[in-house]
Amino acid sequence: MLQGMLSFTDRALSSLDSALKTVFAASQASRPVPPGPSPKSPDVAGVGTGVESVEGHPALSDADRRLSAALMRVNHVGEVCAQALYQAQALTARSPELRQQMLAAAREETDHLAWTQQRLKELNDRPSLLNPLWYAGAFAIGLVAGRLGDAASLGFVVETERQVEAHLARHLDRLPAADTASRAIVEQMKADEARHAEDALAAGAAPMPEPVKWLMKASARVMTTVAHRV
Repeated sequence: MLQGMLSFTDRALSSLDSALKTVFAASQASRPVPPGPSPKSPDVAGVGTGVESVEGHPALSDADRRLSAALMRVNHVGEVCAQALYQAQALTARSPELRQQMLAAAREETDHLAWTQQRLKELNDRPSLLNPLWYAGAFAIGLVAGRLGDAASLGFVVETERQVEAHLARHLDRLPAADTASRAIVEQMKADEARHAEDALAAGAAPMPEPVKWLMKASARVMTTVAHRV
């Protein structure tokens, strides 16, 4: 029993360390930033006071820069929440195998966190001022999902990742065509989220009830609306 208590305490301290790093520190990616397609012509650059992207990507008009920054801020908040959810679900997982699966997904999501954070800097903008609140709320939701059992926790991952995948597809429709750097990041994130959902499904996820899916969508809508501006 003492060993079990120590093990849980260690995991709780690790979760706290992850929370502090996610919210207050610069994230480090294990994979390079996804490269976007090379611009066909230097004439693609926007007008006005544009922002010059990295790796030869075209400049953006000020209006496009503001739109891209708002969308990438929302995506960064989504990754903050992903860290919180996976850490909470790993903490409450009943099997060591599920705990490791959650932590592995969290490590991959750290790449997304670092990429969106870096892109916001390149766009001369900032992350959401409410990131501590977003993390705390998502962590609480993850604890509830984890306490319902491993199958339910996996089902929550499947539904979350599917909703995120759909959300990223909408962002690809809205991102300026000239912002190839942001588009490349979102494309890779979308592919990773789809794989996380498939992995959770293969691990024995239970389907989420429709009212739960609706609540998840409503909560995500509130978050994305607020994070777009704050």
